[in-house]
Parts: sequence; structure tokens; C-alpha cells
Amino acid sequence: MDLNSASTVVLQVLTQATSQDTSVLKPAEEQLKQWETQPGFYSVLLNIFTNHSLDVNVRWLAVLYFKNGIDRYWRRVAPHALSEEEKTSLRAGLITNFNEPVNQIATQISVLIAKVARVDCPRQWPELIPTLVESVKVQDDLQQHRALLTFYHVTKTLASKRLASDRKLFYDLTSSIYNFACTLWNHHTDTFLQQICTGDEAAAANSLERTLLSLKVLRKLTVHGFVEPHWNAEVMGFLHAVFERLKQFLECSRSIRAESICRDRLEKTIILFTKVLLDFLDQHPFSFTALIQRSLEFSVSYVFTEAGEGVVFEQFIVQCMNLIKMIVKNYAYKPSKNIEDSSPETLEAHKIKTAFFTYPTLMEICRRLVTHYFLLTKEELTMWEEDPESFTVEETGGDSWKYSLRPCTEVLFIDIFHEYNQTLTPVLLEMVHSLHGSTNMENTNAILIKDAVYNAVGLAAYELFDSVDFDQWFKNQLLAELQVSHDRYKPIRRRVIWLIGQWISVKFKSDLRPVLYEAIRNLLQDRDLVVRIETATTLNCIFDGLICISLFFFKYLESMFTLLFQLLQEVTQCDTKMHVLHVLSCVIERVNMQIRPYVGCLVQYLPLLWKQSEEHNMLRCAILTTLIHLVQGLGADSRNLYPFLLPVIQLSTDVSQPPHVYLLEDGLELWLVTLENSPCLTPELLRIFQNMSALLELSSENLKNCFKIINAYIFLSSSEFLQMYAADLCRSFCELLKDITTEGQVQVLKVVENVLKVNPVLGPQMFQPLLPSVFRGIIDGERYPVVMSTYLGIMGRVLLQNARFFSLLLSQMACELGQEVDQILGNMIEMWVDRMDNITQPERRKLSALALLSLLPSLNNVIQDKFCGIINISVEGLHDVMTEDSETGTYKDCMLMSHFEEPKVTEDEEPPTEQDKRKKMLALKDPVHTVSLQQFIYEKLKAQQELLGEQGFHALMETVDTEIVTQLQEFLQVF
Repeated sequence: MDLNSASTVVLQVLTQATSQDTSVLKPAEEQLKQWETQPGFYSVLLNIFTNHSLDVNVRWLAVLYFKNGIDRYWRRVAPHALSEEEKTSLRAGLITNFNEPVNQIATQISVLIAKVARVDCPRQWPELIPTLVESVKVQDDLQQHRALLTFYHVTKTLASKRLASDRKLFYDLTSSIYNFACTLWNHHTDTFLQQICTGDEAAAANSLERTLLSLKVLRKLTVHGFVEPHWNAEVMGFLHAVFERLKQFLECSRSIRAESICRDRLEKTIILFTKVLLDFLDQHPFSFTALIQRSLEFSVSYVFTEAGEGVVFEQFIVQCMNLIKMIVKNYAYKPSKNIEDSSPETLEAHKIKTAFFTYPTLMEICRRLVTHYFLLTKEELTMWEEDPESFTVEETGGDSWKYSLRPCTEVLFIDIFHEYNQTLTPVLLEMVHSLHGSTNMENTNAILIKDAVYNAVGLAAYELFDSVDFDQWFKNQLLAELQVSHDRYKPIRRRVIWLIGQWISVKFKSDLRPVLYEAIRNLLQDRDLVVRIETATTLNCIFDGLICISLFFFKYLESMFTLLFQLLQEVTQCDTKMHVLHVLSCVIERVNMQIRPYVGCLVQYLPLLWKQSEEHNMLRCAILTTLIHLVQGLGADSRNLYPFLLPVIQLSTDVSQPPHVYLLEDGLELWLVTLENSPCLTPELLRIFQNMSALLELSSENLKNCFKIINAYIFLSSSEFLQMYAADLCRSFCELLKDITTEGQVQVLKVVENVLKVNPVLGPQMFQPLLPSVFRGIIDGERYPVVMSTYLGIMGRVLLQNARFFSLLLSQMACELGQEVDQILGNMIEMWVDRMDNITQPERRKLSALALLSLLPSLNNVIQDKFCGIINISVEGLHDVMTEDSETGTYKDCMLMSHFEEPKVTEDEEPPTEQDKRKKMLALKDPVHTVSLQQFIYEKLKAQQELLGEQGFHALMETVDTEIVTQLQEFLQVF
């Protein structure tokens, strides 16, 4: 591509690509895509985005195309890779000058230079770092800033490389530029502080931006540029300087107005200082040992004493608390139980920690956490009143402890209390005792203090197990506090029920549960929404901690379920509805069939909620989970839900519908339990299976459930199902078996095995294309035992239950392999006998014995040659299934079933599903469960004896080991 002639054309197409008109935009994008692999294209792009006179949007697009091209075509091994000549020219052009006037474009240029550096620096681009170092020294503000911005992105990218050779190069780079980076940072920091003192805010803002960038560079160099940084005086000097600079910047914040342009950057820089310390501690815990004392003194001083008043802000407090937490919890600082096994570095760090965390210090931290940081703020109380649902969502903010103050303080409290529980337990208990008795309703602060102390007791529940008699406390005080209905006391009602939820799995006597259930029922009727939501959460905690539901609960089941349903209707936010729905699901799951009389209202409401949640896929996931438990609880009665249930399954499992990304896993689970509990196959249920073909093509982690669903259809109504879908299934299975794991292969084969079990006459014909590969797998000696076992299970079904088809298959295999039928049969029997140990399931072992015995009586020489092996397998089978009757002393086949009995279900067992019943009924027709192996062997041997005559049969029996014959005679002595 000639640069001079091409520039105009490329510029014109880039201009068209910025158009809002799709008829202009699309052709332009197609043309640019074609040019991506043209030599010289990226040189043209470089000329365009470095030409400041052109339209900003066009230049922006040129930078993006250049950046994407680096990812695709810069490496030498890439298809359509750029030539070395063009790359040399581009590298030179990228660092010719650093004077980009547009911030966004300047950032993109810095990033793309860093991308090139990741591949080429320093070997193919040795001049990059020296050029950047020289450029950040210039006096021109714009050029200095752009060079520093690029310096940061290059350093960040090189620091992220992980190969040993790359790490070595970065160590060398760091050692060569670290002194310069420190000097640069100190220069910009001092300049900023001087300008703040003189009141020149505009100049200070520019200097602060450079301070921030140079500190970002130093962070990467310090954390990733040294193997043992504690031996480097400059590194440790910089880290100690961080504390001094932090103090200076915090003091600066007093004099900077909140609305000032410097304020936001100042706070970002302060946070970056703390990130330097946190990253260094994370990567180099032993090198950090020299900083432990100073870090703790600094953090505790600003967070837990008056020193921080007026200067600290929330994110800074969070970072300081994270620093304390990381030091307290750091595994490297914990000596082994046997002190002699601990390293000197660990012992030194532990000594520093122990010396710092004295009783007065721990007591002050504990008290300050509880009585200051745990207190509900005015903003939180206002949110409680004005938007209670948002308040509950904020309170249960999930995985946010690193970034949000309240969860951060709670995690710090838990970690410190766990580490120093012997010291802090008396402190916390003394705080609890000071709150004994009623609280003045007019004293809001006293109520909030009690709330905070109870919060601490809940968080430390496991540590306080031996120190708090929670049962007595519940009876003597907490229960009474739950009954105080005054509006101002609602924080305590909420906190006490939360507290019980924390302790329920730690220490709570079962005989107190009826009183607790009564209290929960009353609280679910509380005037305050937050209290009701918290009560629902505690109910969930109770169920999570129970192995089985006591009879006490069923007295309250109807009223609680009704109240929870009313709460579900009342709340409006998606997160809150999901939460309440989860509690309802938990109740339904735990009480199972007992829920049937009470679910009518929920069943009527869920279709409306499903419709309302069209834009909220996570809420729909919660609805699917609820439906799963509902179907399991309703059993066969769940068919009444089909008008709503089946369209939900249809949508959730249709991969052509966008929501399937969120709903598929739960949708498949719902589909499965619906089939398992269905009393009969309906046309609508059969129609949903049209979704399965595309699901099998996905070959995702959901395949296992897909196979379970297919099996469920087979057990539900094999004739109708297979008549409609057998051909499609067989095609899908043939494709799957070409590229599938061993486990997946077994799952496919088990489906075929179930088909043959349910429909032994038509099954082999329907899945005929799969059977030759099964046969070949047997005679070739399939190496995976679990696959071989399944092969033998399938062939056993065909041989035993459809001898005519087996004969046709044998002829087909002989034709395909160019061998005699008898030779093929002999090879199969020999491999079957040889690999019998691969079969571990007793049912399949008995099936193998029955199948091979079904070849008798026979005059076929091959079968008579293999007679010894057949008898060996048969005797093994007898050992597997025969049990001695203690009364008569005779043997009986333990697998025989004569009639169907409804199993007796205990309280903690789930009742049988409709599918369980179907499997039982199927077993009553299965030869494995209806034919006595003992009787079958006797009859087959008798027939063989009659066929051969006494002398011929005796000669045949002499081929069998005498010990096996003795065991056989012992089993057959009753005949």
C-alpha cells in the first residue's frame, strides 16, 4: 500500500466509518477489515492519528484499528504478520514525539505503545525506555505528561509478564531506572506540596497528576521488579517515605476545598499510596517485616484515634483496615505449633505483631470498631425509613468487604477477634453485660450502641461458644426484646432476630424452637418491612442448620408460608424478591409433600411474577429454583402446573432464545424433575423435546442433565417418545461419540442400554447404527473398564432379549470384518469372559451370565469351546446374587422381585418420585429381576445334557475346573 496515494483513500473510508448512517458505516467497516492485512496499512493509520489537524473522531478510530492490529498481526508467528521493515518504521514513528493534545487519544496511544513493548521490548526495541526517560525530563508540560503516561503503561505491561526470562528482563530494567523513578516522583511530589502552600491550585493539579503517574510507575517497579526487595536500600527508603508522604497529603486535604479540582486527585493519590503498601505486603510478606510496626502504628492511629478526625475519608479507612487485616491474618507471620519448625523471619514478624497488639491497643480497637464503626449512620437510618428494601440490599452487599466500609469493619473485627479471642472475649462480654435490661426508647444512641454490640456478638458467635450461655440469654432477655413493639426499638428487633440466625447453628437447644417459631411468626407480621425481611433470612438460617424439620414446625407451617408469600408480594425490588423467594424455596424443599395444602396462592402468583420479571433474568432463575422445589413437593399433582410450567421450560431450554444463557442450567433441572414426577406423558411435554437436539450440539457442562432428561422420557413412555425422536437421537449420538469424553461416552451408552431394557424388541432396531461400534469395542478389547462394562451391558440385553437381532448383527459384523460368523462369535465370548472383572454392578454381572447361558443348548463347536468360560461367569454370577436362607439353609437369588411394594419412607427420607415407581415396575419385567440365575443355569445345563447325551455332556463338563464344578454343584444341589 503506497503511503501517499493510500492516505487519502484510507482517510475517506475512516471518515465514512464514523458515520451514524449504517448504509455508509457498514461498507466502510468491511473495507477497513479487508485492509487489515495489507502491507503499509498501519503506517497510513499512524500518519492519520498523529495528524492533529484531522477530525478527532477519525483519529480516534485510526488509533483503535492500529491497536487491534497489534493484537492480531504484530507477532512474527501470526497469520498475515507485519513485516520487520514496517514494524521498525512504526516503532520509530510511535515515539517520535509525545505531544498528543486529546487526552483520550493520548491514553490509547500509550496503551498501544505498551502492547508493542510487551512483544518487542527490550530486544527489538532497546531505545524505548531511554527515549521515555529523556522525554519525561523535558520542561514542556504536555510532552512531559504524555511521556509519563506512556512510561506508566509500558511499565505496567512489562510487569505483568510471568515467564522466567521476562521476569529477569524486568528485574534488569527496574535496577537501571529505579533511582530515576524515585527522583522523578520526589520532584513532582515536592512541586505539588509547594504549589499547594502558595495557593496555586491550577498548577498544583497538574503537578499532582504527574505525582500520581510517577507513583503508579514506582508501584509496579517496587512490587514486581525485585526478587528480595528488602536488601535494596532505595526500595525500603521509598516505602518508608510513603508513610511520610501520606501524612503530608492527609494534612493537605484539610486545606483543599471539597469542590476543588485537586480534591479528587488528592484522594486517588492517597489511596494509591495504600495500594503500594498492600501490594508489597501481598507479594513480599517477609520483605514487609521491617514495615509491620510502622504500618500498624500509622493505620491504627488514623483509624482508631483522634489523629484521623477531619482528614480521613471512607475509602482510606477501608484501605487502612485491609492493611491491618492482612498483617493480622498473614500466614507467613504465624509460627508453627512447634516453634523450632518456624523460620526466623516468621518469628521476627510474629514478635513485632505481638509487641504491638497489647491489651490496651486491642481493647481500644475492639471498642472503637463496635461503638463507632458498627453504629448505623444517619444516612443508613434515613434509607431505612425512606427506602427499606434498598437498605436491606445494602446491608447484605455480598462480596464487597474490600471496598465498602461496613463489611470491611465487620471482617476486620472477625479476624482480630479470631486471632486474639482470649484477650477480647472479656472486653466484648463486659460490653454485653453493660447493656442488660431495658433501653430508654428516647435514647437513640443507646439503641444504636446495643445494636452494634449485638452485631459483634453475632459476628463472633463461633469464638464465644464456650463463653456465652446463649440459651439462657435468649430466654431471659432476647426473647423479651423481640416482643417490644415500639417503632424506635425496631433496630433491636431486627438485630436480635439476626443474632439468633448467627447462633442457631452454634448453640441453640431444640426445646427452645417452639418459642422461637412463635416469635418468628409474630415478627413476620411486624409493621416494619426491614424487620420482616430479616426475619425471613433467619428462618432460612434455621433451615440451613437443621438435618430434618421437627414436628414443632408444622404447627406454624401454614401461617409462616402465608406470611412469607405476603412479604413476596409486598416487596418490589428484584433483589429483595429473589431473597424472599429463596426463603420460600427453602421452606418448600425442607417440608416437601407437607407443603401441598398451602401452595395454591404461590402457584397462582408465580405466572404473574414471571411475566413481570422479563427483564430480570436472575429473578427468573430464582423462580425456576422455586418451581423445582414446588414440583418435587407436589409430586404427581404438579401436572396441574403444566399450563405455566411447560412454556417456562420451553423458553429456558431453547438455545435460540437469548435468556437461555442465564436460565438453561435451572431450566434443565426443572425439566428433569417435571419428568420424574409426571404421572404420564402429555403431548406438550413430548413437544418440548424438540429443544434437545440443539442442546446436545452444545456439548456443554449441561450434557449430564440432558442425558438424565432423555432417560426420564424413556422411562415415562418409551413407545411414544422413541417413535417420534429415536431417529434424531441416534443421529445426535453418532455425532457426539466422534468427539466426547469417556464419561460422556458412557452417558450416551447408558441411554441406549435403558432403551434396550425398556423396549428389547424395537430398541435394537431403533439404535441399530450404534451397535456395530459397540460390538467392535468388545472384540477389540476397549481399554476403559467403565466403557467396556457398558458395552457388555448393551450386548447382554440384545443377546438375552432379542436373539434374532443378535444373529443379524453377528452376520453384519462378520461381513464388515471379512471373517466367519463363528470366529466373530468366539472372539466376542472370549473377550467377554476375559473382561468380566470390568463389570462391577451386580445387575450387569448377572445379566452377562444370563446372556451367555442363553447360547445354550448348542451343538456349535465355538460355543462348546467357550463352555468353560461361560460356566466360570455363571458361577461368578451365582456368588454375586445368591444368599443363604438362615432358616432353611438353602440359597436364593437376592435380585428376584415378585411384586411391587410402596416403600416405607421415614421422616428424613424423600418420598419416591413417579419415576422411581416406574423403575420398580420395569424391574418386574426385567429378566435380571424375574429369572432365577440358579434355575436358569440348571435348565440350560439339563438341556445341553439332553442334546449331547450323557457321555458328550460329561466330556464337556471335564473342560471346567474341578473347583468351579464343585461350587456349581453346591449351588444346584436343590435340583
